[in-house]
Amino acid sequence: MPLDSVTLSALAGELRGKLLGCRVDKVQQPERDTLLLTVHGPNAAGRLVLCGGVGTARAHFTAARYENPAQPPMFCMLLRKHLQGAKLVDLEQPERERLLLLRFDAWDELGLPVRKTLALELIGRGTNLILIDGEGRITDCLRRVDAERNPLRQVLPGLLYRLPPRPDKPDFFALTSAERRTFWADFDGQRDPDRFLLDRFNGLSPLLCRELVYRCRGDLDTMPDAMDALAETVLAGDFSPWMLLRDGKPQDFSCLPIAQYGETVRAERFPDFSALLDAFYTRRSQGEELRRRTAELRRTVKNARDRCARKLALQTAELEQTARRDEKRRWGDLITANLYRAPKPGAKSMTATDYYAEGCPEVTVPLDPLKSAVQNAAAYYKEYNKAKTAERYLTGLIEANRRDEGYLSSVLDELERVQSQSDIAEVRRELTETGYLRPPKNAPRQREREAAPLRYRSGGGFEILVGRSNRMNDRLTFKLAKKGDLWFHTQKLHGSHVILRCDGAEPDAQSIREAAALAATHSQAGGGGKVPVDYTRVKFVKKPPGALPGMVLYTEQTTVSAEADGALEERLRQTP
Repeated sequence: MPLDSVTLSALAGELRGKLLGCRVDKVQQPERDTLLLTVHGPNAAGRLVLCGGVGTARAHFTAARYENPAQPPMFCMLLRKHLQGAKLVDLEQPERERLLLLRFDAWDELGLPVRKTLALELIGRGTNLILIDGEGRITDCLRRVDAERNPLRQVLPGLLYRLPPRPDKPDFFALTSAERRTFWADFDGQRDPDRFLLDRFNGLSPLLCRELVYRCRGDLDTMPDAMDALAETVLAGDFSPWMLLRDGKPQDFSCLPIAQYGETVRAERFPDFSALLDAFYTRRSQGEELRRRTAELRRTVKNARDRCARKLALQTAELEQTARRDEKRRWGDLITANLYRAPKPGAKSMTATDYYAEGCPEVTVPLDPLKSAVQNAAAYYKEYNKAKTAERYLTGLIEANRRDEGYLSSVLDELERVQSQSDIAEVRRELTETGYLRPPKNAPRQREREAAPLRYRSGGGFEILVGRSNRMNDRLTFKLAKKGDLWFHTQKLHGSHVILRCDGAEPDAQSIREAAALAATHSQAGGGGKVPVDYTRVKFVKKPPGALPGMVLYTEQTTVSAEADGALEERLRQTP
């Protein structure tokens, strides 16, 4: 979801009003593609993020904290030399270009005033940060581009800076209404209409093209009117910052209201574009960082679960074979009862009278030709006893493997829902205690700080607690909760234990519905869809002896239908 030219123009207008007249106090480069300029001035003070990463290119003020490397990169040192103390006098976006030019009044090596420009190009894989001197030559850049990488436009120190080539398409917002209608008249219905708009016009993003098609409500004859309405809104500068969230997670952002997703996506409005971009990329980067940090744990747990599944399949197949053991015993009995009719060694079968069946029919009993009749009978009895013993042991092993497989699946579900480094540490401790991870060697003994459950406040004023791991589920249910509190859990699905604290009062129906929705949200059903949720008093929840963390038995339950609701979770959440 890169910044399109329309959203960038709205952002540029906002930043221009805040940044003009600001001086650069500090330059930092916490990440390879990210610059932080600490600025202060008459209209703003704070830290400006300039990111030149592919897919994450942006510019905005930030409140997030970044960790700086021990040794600043060379590009950072260069910018400190040229921009530290400089005054930002202009911020320019060339017409409909995904490009910002930050103009600074600075000084050269002799102390003479000079104009420096920092160009932030937000163009797909060509995203870059470029420092330009007063003569328009490139001082240096974040990514150097030689003739081998791009024979049409090189970006190297010493070369004159040239703007990126414009697409060979007309600017949607520079055309008149009649011209746009003429271009739309070429639509023949052979392609998707949003793809046609994207290929034909410059200045439209895929999101805006889909939104135009959606606004036609299936009648493409109204497309010219929809295009005129969009152009009027953009040219009038009627922008508003919106974040689009799916299941509570950032999916996209826009400078205009987006209706194409319907109720599957929730729109959240922000006070300004800096706050929007800061929240969007901070939340997304946190999610990516958590996924990266849990990758090794997920791999370990998944491998252990897959081993359990393979053993379970083999043991189940072997158990099915033991079901034929009674036939082995019957053959042994028939051989013993008909020894007087037994053939000489070398026969592959014998005919025996079945004295145990009604009418005493004649049956054929298979034999091992290398054994005598007595030895065949003894072998059949041995196979019978072996199968009977195997059934007893296999039943126990299958039950244990099913329990372990279910537990490991619940841990994988936990890892999908971790929200912080402390959650990851909690899962790691749990896996160490259960023997799936080895404790670190020579690790200093530290007193473990128990993580707190998630806290919510229902519409009826009752406190709702949600466990964040299997260990915390046990602690929440059997130590923190009172016997009269209500306990919630999704039926036949892995998820968190949810406690609705009653404090001696009877909770209202709304609070019960909200607690059930939180149980669905913090479960395998978090992706959506209605699921059954059981709830009962805590006193009816028991921990079986030797059960793995999070595994319980409960009775006297009531079942309700609930659906995961990220918006409800955000609304009820309490700040710890």
